[in-house]
Amino acid sequence: MPEQVTRASGPEITEAADGDAELELISPEFDDDGLLPARFSYARHNLSPPLLWDGVPDGTAELVLLCEDIDAPIGTFVHWVVKDIEPDADGVDEADTPRGGIAGRNGFGAPGWSGPHPPAGDEPHRYVFQLYAVDTPLRLRMDANAGDVRAAMAGHVLARGTLVGRFAR
Repeated sequence: MPEQVTRASGPEITEAADGDAELELISPEFDDDGLLPARFSYARHNLSPPLLWDGVPDGTAELVLLCEDIDAPIGTFVHWVVKDIEPDADGVDEADTPRGGIAGRNGFGAPGWSGPHPPAGDEPHRYVFQLYAVDTPLRLRMDANAGDVRAAMAGHVLARGTLVGRFAR
């Protein structure tokens, strides 16, 4: 495992979007609150899972995708940050980046996906995937992290979708 670990303050699952709209966010590989297949874990193939979404509202300038372990012993741990996703994108394939998306820095200090790797023997951790529709281009630097993204999105979220996957070793 990489040495560098970054702690990020993250949302509770119940965090409301600035607007009233909700995005539908699903995966063909796991149900909401279901188990993530092992191939998506850091210790296995470390592949990002496929996701599909619907309900992007008019006026969306870009989409943002975050995945965070909200049960990590150090506090919320960021596994995926993708910004600049084209507003007409409707999903992402396994082991890919959403169309137009630029991977930001995750909690390991690397760009892109770094899969689940909870402590062995822990109860399954919750990995919260959140997709945000924002009304303005965020214009963040290439290596932006989840904190940078959240700060830029403040007051600009039109809609949000959430999907939770669980994983244990």
